[in-house]
Amino acid sequence: MSLLREAERCIANHTRFLELNSVITPLQSSAAWVQRVRDADVRRENGSAKSPLDGRLIAIKDNICTKSLPTTCASAILDKFTSPFDATVVKALEHAGAIAGPKTNLDEFGMGSHSTNSAFGPVKSNFRGNNGEPLSAGGSSGGSAVAVATEQCYAALGTDTGGSVRLPAAYTGTVGFKPSYGRISRWGVVAYANSLDTVGIISRKTSVARDVFDVLNDHDSRDPTNLSPNSRSRISDLLSQPQFSSRLASRPLRIGVPLEYNIAELTPSLRRAWLSALTSLERQGHSLHPVSLPSTKHALSAYYILAPAEASSNLAKYDGIRYGTRASGPDSEEGVTNGHLYARTRGTGFGAEVQRRILLGSFSLSADSMDNYFIQAQRIRRLVQRDFDSVFAMRNPLGTGAGAGADAAVLADYENDKVDVIIGPTSSSPPPSLASVLNDAEGTFASLDSYVTDALTVPASLAGLPAISVPVPILEDAGSGLNKVGIQIIGQYGDDNLVLRVGEVLEQAEFTD
Repeated sequence: MSLLREAERCIANHTRFLELNSVITPLQSSAAWVQRVRDADVRRENGSAKSPLDGRLIAIKDNICTKSLPTTCASAILDKFTSPFDATVVKALEHAGAIAGPKTNLDEFGMGSHSTNSAFGPVKSNFRGNNGEPLSAGGSSGGSAVAVATEQCYAALGTDTGGSVRLPAAYTGTVGFKPSYGRISRWGVVAYANSLDTVGIISRKTSVARDVFDVLNDHDSRDPTNLSPNSRSRISDLLSQPQFSSRLASRPLRIGVPLEYNIAELTPSLRRAWLSALTSLERQGHSLHPVSLPSTKHALSAYYILAPAEASSNLAKYDGIRYGTRASGPDSEEGVTNGHLYARTRGTGFGAEVQRRILLGSFSLSADSMDNYFIQAQRIRRLVQRDFDSVFAMRNPLGTGAGAGADAAVLADYENDKVDVIIGPTSSSPPPSLASVLNDAEGTFASLDSYVTDALTVPASLAGLPAISVPVPILEDAGSGLNKVGIQIIGQYGDDNLVLRVGEVLEQAEFTD
């Protein structure tokens, strides 16, 4: 199929799947980008394509800035905002010949686990439950995941703060990849929690996610959290050593099975799929090793202190004066003379979930609570990272003793059951029905259950590790119209390529009862 026909089919699918509400701003037919696709077709025929993405449509989560399409963050407070610049990741895609668009729906400012907290309405999954009810698309990158699953684009960018790429991928039968923190530039990405936010990739195949990652994996001096060239060189030199370069090529993997991921809430269908994936890899010659990550049980609590704390600071600027759409009319009944300068703007511009997290974050950062909450959560974060470092054979290349001249500190250690990667479930259950996570027409959460959804994805985010969710078949009726569930592969910091390679192996594996 020509690239132009593929693009036209994607555009047609925008309308065909309009009821799923996965797209906020569709990519309209345009002579400019149509000509770009035609040019890419010519280059592909001549064998001179700019990249594997040349002429492909890549959907962009609507919290990533684009100057050609609005950037709303699915919030009323940014409903009239169009960025004067493109994010670094958007520029990189277009430099590689890709077409950036459409802009996809999300939880407002990325805050949610089911893509229901949007000013544009909830995203509906492309799957239906056994009773015909729409299922949750996961969040917050649910719009990107559904757009990929329904072929409205070739691949999509999302953002992953605590699982916001991996969980939607698991719920929609797609691949969701979160690179190591700092690998991909965040410049031009509207911040939720700076120390956690990572641009992620959703695709139908792991190979496509790799192609997108290769385009985006570059240093950007404008992003202070982006890996420096020196750190990238150090990681590259380490991974080129024989004990690491031989993995999967001439040496089987040592796969860690995290005991703490076998939680009581894990449904039988997910547990069986996890076991089936491990068995399949073991049949290929890889060895399984139980590992313990004891701080995992505290990770979710720490995350819901740290992320809202950073969010409350990041969102303080949206007051309708410097940034954001200002509410019409007087700000409050008392007027500005009593100090109510932007209460109405923030009260009407932000949704209920965003307001809830701003309040929670402000409380955690208050003088009376800082030590008891925020500082303790930071300590737990370090314990989570230490747990991962203790089970991986490759030492953390950015950890203590990993500097120049300390090569011995980062060499492979396979004693005491040290492992190459960790494999576990992405979620504890198949996607719930959309109705079960809503309690009214406005789309607010029914209970705290939605927060628990991220329990298995948050630990890798806190540690900044690369992780990918790959769909594997459900071998029994899971009470859902979805016939695949997500299995998560986690690697040591900087070991992104191994995670992607293992994702491809698992994706191509044969599964039996």
